[in-house]
Amino acid sequence: MSENFDGRAVESRMDKSLKSLASELSRIRTGRAHPALLEHLRVAHYGSEVPLNQVASITVEEYRTLVLSVWEKGMVKAVEKSIADSDLGLNPVVKGTVVRVPMPALTEERRRELIKLVRQQGEAAKVAVRNIRRDTIKHLKEAVKSAQISEDEEKSSQTRVDKITAGKIKEIDSMLDAKEQELVSID
Repeated sequence: MSENFDGRAVESRMDKSLKSLASELSRIRTGRAHPALLEHLRVAHYGSEVPLNQVASITVEEYRTLVLSVWEKGMVKAVEKSIADSDLGLNPVVKGTVVRVPMPALTEERRRELIKLVRQQGEAAKVAVRNIRRDTIKHLKEAVKSAQISEDEEKSSQTRVDKITAGKIKEIDSMLDAKEQELVSID
């Protein structure tokens, strides 16, 4: 096989797109409490913005309530404000240095909106994977023109890229299906 084509490198680049999608999907609220829902929120902390998980520990109490144990009493109001001001539609309840965040049940309309958002994020991940494929194939064609690889090597490398791409698209589809099932299941 050609020294100019490394299937592992292509697959690694595509895996980054999948990891990014998985991270985005974990932030979408499904009605169940999950610490990842809040981890991306930022809190004003001594003049700078820090991730929420750097000022409080986040745990699940029951299946519909997140509990944040804020490490500094002075940060409780900032944590509460960060959660209340987020686009998650959550209403935190403060008691001392503990912030409870009950997860309200999703309405049918909100479920449809979230499914649409999941599909948009999935399509963006597919576009990223296809762009990696396009760039790799372009590189292979340039390598043939400059006589670094033969046309046979280009064809076999392109076939490998296409197989890798198809596999990653299939993985994205299964991630989307799982998230949609999670959203439509009524708790």
